[in-house]
Amino acid sequence: MTANTYKPEQITALYARLSQEDALDGDSNSIVNQKAVLSKYAADNGFSNPTFFIDDGVSGVTFDRPNFNRMIAEIEAGNVATVIVKDMSRLGRDYLKVGYYTEIFFVERDVRYIAINDGVDSAKGDNDFTPFRNLFNDFYAKDTSKKVRAIKRAQGMAGEHLTKPPYGYKVDPNDRKKWIVDEEAAAVVKCIFDLCIAGKGPMQIAKILKAEKTLTTRAYYAKQKGKPLPENPYSWNDNSVVGILERMDYCGHTVNFKSYSKSHKLKKRIPTTKEQQAVFRNTHEAIVEEAIFERVQELRANKRRPTKAERQGLFSGLVFCADCGSKLHFATCKSFDGSQDHYRCAKYKSNTGSCTAHFIREETLKAIVRQRIFDVTALFYEDVTAFIELIRKQRFDETEKDMKRRRREVGQAKKRIAELDRIFKRIYEDDINGTISHDRFLKLSAEYEAEQKELMEKVQTEQQEVDTYEQNKSDFDSFAVIIRKYVGITELTPAIVNEFVKKIVVHAPEKIDGKRSQKVDIVFNFVGEIFLPTDPQTEQKDTNKQEKTA
Repeated sequence: MTANTYKPEQITALYARLSQEDALDGDSNSIVNQKAVLSKYAADNGFSNPTFFIDDGVSGVTFDRPNFNRMIAEIEAGNVATVIVKDMSRLGRDYLKVGYYTEIFFVERDVRYIAINDGVDSAKGDNDFTPFRNLFNDFYAKDTSKKVRAIKRAQGMAGEHLTKPPYGYKVDPNDRKKWIVDEEAAAVVKCIFDLCIAGKGPMQIAKILKAEKTLTTRAYYAKQKGKPLPENPYSWNDNSVVGILERMDYCGHTVNFKSYSKSHKLKKRIPTTKEQQAVFRNTHEAIVEEAIFERVQELRANKRRPTKAERQGLFSGLVFCADCGSKLHFATCKSFDGSQDHYRCAKYKSNTGSCTAHFIREETLKAIVRQRIFDVTALFYEDVTAFIELIRKQRFDETEKDMKRRRREVGQAKKRIAELDRIFKRIYEDDINGTISHDRFLKLSAEYEAEQKELMEKVQTEQQEVDTYEQNKSDFDSFAVIIRKYVGITELTPAIVNEFVKKIVVHAPEKIDGKRSQKVDIVFNFVGEIFLPTDPQTEQKDTNKQEKTA
């Protein structure tokens, strides 16, 4: 290829790039150093109209860089005669893409390419060593990525934060590794969780925040940094709300390894499973109580089906059929006056479905739940000791015997696992010494390994049951907080229902002495069902006749 015939309007593109990893190499690769080298080379060799294109803090693996893209646009417009870089790695560290630009893109557009330190100049013909330099740069990027991942893995397993603080927190100015609460943003986070507990969905919450002119997270950060606000600073969307509602960090815990990338060349992050994540508890101040966070996750798992009418069922998403386990859907229409609103099994379709109606009016259900909460609250305040004893007997007396057995079996299994480790070591030494035949060793080791694997699975299952039981025993305090919070209630609200009630199970109605009787089980959050000593029976009665619904 011959030297370019320069046009007066064409420029000499001086491209410089520095990634965070390159910065570790010191001043030799700094942007200041690169600019000095490029400027001197252009001046010494008579390249006219030099123009800098600089990407600072951008990896060489990606080619989606702001100023690299600007330079490419200038080349495509025919405005560039020569591209000069300090060395091949500045152009990029993906040997396939670097090869495409240097051997195809630049050649097709008659652009001269020079890498100063590598002695590459397309005007002087092919450099046979250039492809190997590209390959080495790609290997360097891959090796660097591995090292960075190893460092991040070690930091993550040590409980250090691997990301910037989420909205609601900020970096502690006295310790860059710690998060502290950002009070202004934290108030919005609390509001979002309270609205969810009050029965609002993400879209409704977003509309409320917008109506109240609450700055979006992007707008809030812009304001904090003294930058201009975006065009729609209050335009919250449901995805932003969901991202906050699902973030466990707000409970004061650090959650690491929530996503990963398949390759150092790919930007896309893939979510990990809960088993792949590492959770470190109580690493920073909580914004949201863990009980509230867990309740929100349960509510989101049982999303309410929207209705076309203006009214929303107070118990939507919480009511289930005792026979088939399906949800009872809320039924209403504009012609109803409210007293006709009711719940009906999802698998009932005018006697053509697989289940019966399990019909119950909302007004009836409100009265049942309100009275039940009132009775439980009254017993709590009359004699809290008796209340605790009642809960203990109903939930834990029978279970405690089973848990003692499980604990004993876990201890025995762990001892056997340790014993098998010692046996493995002994038979391995016997195999090496020739005391037993190798075939015998293989057979024994396979048997012992199978036994150990079975024991380890059993320990994991049994320990999980024990841990859940211990957690349930401590949940009484959380239930007591809810009772104290809503003492003296006279009417139910979505917030009260969602904090008190975990699940409502409606049984099929029965005719007793000519009256319609229907059993309703109320499962409370944290403590489950409560059978009060004053209960003559566990059934509630609805003497209203079932009416045909539209």
